[in-house]
Amino acid sequence: MTFNDNAKLDTSRVSKRGRNTGIAVGGGSAVVVIGLFLLSQLLGVDLTGLAGGAQQGTQNEESLEKCDFGSDANADVECLMVGAENSLYDYWTDEAPALGVAFTPTNDINLFTDSIGTGCGQASSATGPFYCPPDQSIYIDTSFFDELRTQFGATGGTLSEMYVVAHEYGHHIQNLLGVMDRTDRTDTGPTSDSVRTELQADCFAGAWVAAASTTEDVDGVTFLKPVTDAQVADALNAASVIGDDRIQEMGSGQVNPETWTHGSSEQREKWFQAGLKNGAGSCDTFSISGSEL
Repeated sequence: MTFNDNAKLDTSRVSKRGRNTGIAVGGGSAVVVIGLFLLSQLLGVDLTGLAGGAQQGTQNEESLEKCDFGSDANADVECLMVGAENSLYDYWTDEAPALGVAFTPTNDINLFTDSIGTGCGQASSATGPFYCPPDQSIYIDTSFFDELRTQFGATGGTLSEMYVVAHEYGHHIQNLLGVMDRTDRTDTGPTSDSVRTELQADCFAGAWVAAASTTEDVDGVTFLKPVTDAQVADALNAASVIGDDRIQEMGSGQVNPETWTHGSSEQREKWFQAGLKNGAGSCDTFSISGSEL
């Protein structure tokens, strides 16, 4: 999606951590890294260090003062993350009460390089973007977007990148709704609570996309221009390439649905489109039968 150039951005809920001063060790294939990332989310423990690439060292917070307007979001991926957060904040301020929950924003969206300490433990870039329920924060190394294109064949585009943020913000809404406490996220399989949780977050992301061109800055200027069919196609493609079946095919050439934690490519596309067409109120993935997933 494209931001209106004169929309004002608020960087107060987004932070940036600089590159670690430590030394990188080893390296793992993208398939191994993503597989460990999925397993890490399932178990609640960061296993991605097994793939290498993690670093030891310190990080300093860096300024995002360059992100003043929508024109900056159109030109810089870090400012794009700021703009996405601003739009999501505006959207969920109005939408969350309609779902029966009082809205509070994430404590922070953390942009980092290499590795970072979180309320869920130490995370590396290999972990991929994630939401941490204990500290109610989102963590993103924006180099992940390059990996989606180069390693997984995603078509790219700004909406595909903002879809990732919107999905993680969807987990925050689930946390506010109590979904994280009520569900068994250690279960696996195409109809498991783990998959239902991820598909609902995809649906919430689609619902935001449908309304994104109506979200406004502090002066009432809309953040984003209307979404195009090509941009929606990019977001659907991003959802597809990180489907469990697609990742398993890349890794071993075999698909084992009983180990799924995030859903198939088809499921992820389906629920993104459900939110896009019918809004956040249509995103109840928990009360339907497995055949409807």
